[in-house]
Amino acid sequence: MSASRTDWFVHDRFGVFIHFGLYSVAARHEWVQNYERIEPADYARYARFFDPDLFDARSLARQARQCGARYVVLTAKHHEGFCLWNTATTPFNAVETCGRDLVREYVDALRAEGLRVGLYFSLLDWSHPHYTIDRHHPQRGFADVAERNAARDMSVYRAYLHAQVRELLTDYGPLDYLFFDFTEPAEEDGLPGKSPEDWDAETLLAMCRELQPDMMVNDRLGIPADLVTPEQYQPVRPFERDGIPLVWEACQTINGSWGYHRDNHDSKSAALLVRMLASSVALGGNLLLNVGPTGRGEIAPRDAALLSAVGEWMTRHADAIRGAAASSFTAPSGVVYTQRADRLYVHLFDWPFGLLHLPDLADRVEFARFLDDGSEVLFENIPADQEAFNLQPAAPEPGTLTLRLPVQPPAVALPVIELRLRASS
Repeated sequence: MSASRTDWFVHDRFGVFIHFGLYSVAARHEWVQNYERIEPADYARYARFFDPDLFDARSLARQARQCGARYVVLTAKHHEGFCLWNTATTPFNAVETCGRDLVREYVDALRAEGLRVGLYFSLLDWSHPHYTIDRHHPQRGFADVAERNAARDMSVYRAYLHAQVRELLTDYGPLDYLFFDFTEPAEEDGLPGKSPEDWDAETLLAMCRELQPDMMVNDRLGIPADLVTPEQYQPVRPFERDGIPLVWEACQTINGSWGYHRDNHDSKSAALLVRMLASSVALGGNLLLNVGPTGRGEIAPRDAALLSAVGEWMTRHADAIRGAAASSFTAPSGVVYTQRADRLYVHLFDWPFGLLHLPDLADRVEFARFLDDGSEVLFENIPADQEAFNLQPAAPEPGTLTLRLPVQPPAVALPVIELRLRASS
């Protein structure tokens, strides 16, 4: 792996995922075709009503930058098979239905805004007549599955898939990130999933390396690539393979749905989203936070408000995220650390009363301040050789740094204290 492919990624730490497609018109989750077992011919009717008149790529790019993200990933094609770019492989695309190449608009807007460009591409395709019915296919429960599959040829679909990826990698200039989705060979209800061999994953990855050598590729071809992408859960330890740290990214939704889901109001708070970001960076990872534009192509007001709130926090706390990484210091309960050179950032998930005790940091810090307003935080050191320690039951351990905090926390989604570390002797 070329380390330079991921240098920008591990620096930027925060990206926005945009799931947009015909499912946004249905507004009942991006897997609506799967959940409701809709035949492709019936599902295709949504293309007739796909009218993203409020899809403004420049506005989306600005919103992403203002919320603190430095890269964006757009669904060029999801499992439904509808393409947002000017593809020659199928008429099932946005240019045919609404006269717009949304991928072109998107990549141009991101570059103008100075953001890194990512595209999502589903390896699944429920619209293609030669894509074999598997455990995730909308037609999986039909009595004639075996008969339908007998008339399908995955090699035909595989050629189609490779042609689409080639278009995206040759027609839209340099890309920074290609997010494939997804390989899952396990069987369920008598039907298998899809394996790397179904895509000819090795050849597909080789095409990516040939056409876009500086582009990152995720792990969802089912073979090792540049990074791993845990989804809808927050890791509790760094990712490693054979003892070597891996580049990784937590992929998270605002409300459990990737595509626009009109009636799902179970949104995470801005404070929780910021904590998820901080906890990812504290373990050496990134956060890719998803929004699903409405059927008209705009970010729903409820989601826009959350992005704005995250952006307000990032305006004052970006130093603790962007360019930061995991720290070698061990944080106490209720706290996570991120570190950038000689700056140790203390993210206070729990607000203590009066004093915050940080083990093993005595005499290691020359200045402390709240990051939101730059105000000094007073502290004292408990020397490692303090003889009186045993005379104070339940007192902090020797070697502890104790910060003196106000009763009321700063009025921010997540308080952060910056510790300026002394140079090592």
